[in-house]
Amino acid sequence: MKLPPVKAPALMLAAGLAASGPAAAQDFAFDPADVERRRSAFIDEVTREHALDRDRLTGILGAATIQQSVLNAISRPAERVVPWYEYRAIFLNDARIEAGVRFWNEHEALLAATSERFAVEPEMILAIVGIESLFGERMGSYRVVDALSTLAFAYPPRADFFASELEAFLLILAEEGPAILDAHGSYAGAMGAGQFIPSSYRAYAVDADGDGRRDLWSTWSDILGSVANYLAVHGWRHGEPIAVPAAQGEAPGAAPGNRLELDETVVSLRGQGYEFDPGLGGELPAMLVALEQDESSTGYWVGLHNFRVITRYNRSVKYALAALELSEAIRQRYLAEREAG
Repeated sequence: MKLPPVKAPALMLAAGLAASGPAAAQDFAFDPADVERRRSAFIDEVTREHALDRDRLTGILGAATIQQSVLNAISRPAERVVPWYEYRAIFLNDARIEAGVRFWNEHEALLAATSERFAVEPEMILAIVGIESLFGERMGSYRVVDALSTLAFAYPPRADFFASELEAFLLILAEEGPAILDAHGSYAGAMGAGQFIPSSYRAYAVDADGDGRRDLWSTWSDILGSVANYLAVHGWRHGEPIAVPAAQGEAPGAAPGNRLELDETVVSLRGQGYEFDPGLGGELPAMLVALEQDESSTGYWVGLHNFRVITRYNRSVKYALAALELSEAIRQRYLAEREAG
């Protein structure tokens, strides 16, 4: 495997480049010597495991910058948990729905072909891309190699995970060429319009147009195909229901926490007093989802197999429900506009 040549190595530590004076209170402190030690050990391991060229790898990682803003972002204390009604409003709004309809009209043939190839509904593919990057408009501003190097070498609490992701990124670089070296993404190294971390990129991204590269930034056939493939590999079942709203009937049981597994069945939830679509088969595996409709009430949904698949893209029932509702809203408006001519 060959890695591209780089300019002379230069480790730029943000702490060392900051203006004189005490660091801001929220800054995450790191040890430059520890960064060097971790980087050196990482190079030893990946060159041994994958026969990568040591000098070129040393040059690439030496030129990567340790980003203080990345460290601050990932170490910032968690803010309050956003309730469902606020979370929903972020993604279920007229501007995002209209952008999805516009994208569908502009890429109708490609969406249809992708949907047929991977047996995933076009509106669900659109919803994922709409949530992740607003249809490619917001893909992140950090150079991926900088973000991953920062977290692998300067953030001990999660260094092992991000070292593994950095290793995957370097393998993509070796396999697909130097263009990815300057790719930008999120502060945690998520890439492209579908926001794939490098390990997911290697496992699920597809070269849908057959040009020899899996481009998740500017080639829509690859982007849409990769999102659809991710869902398909995780078991998506075309045409099956995803989730249905439920109501509390007489003497319902206590709602469980929002677990991500299908640990109930349709019949077991009915037996606990929940009322929902009578057409669902009794033995279908299911999960109960309970989320805040507003400050004083709770809404319920019965999640089915495809709902669980969406949570494999992002491990959150709020995310899965937002994707479902956005997909339905985009589809309804798209069809209404077509009927209106």
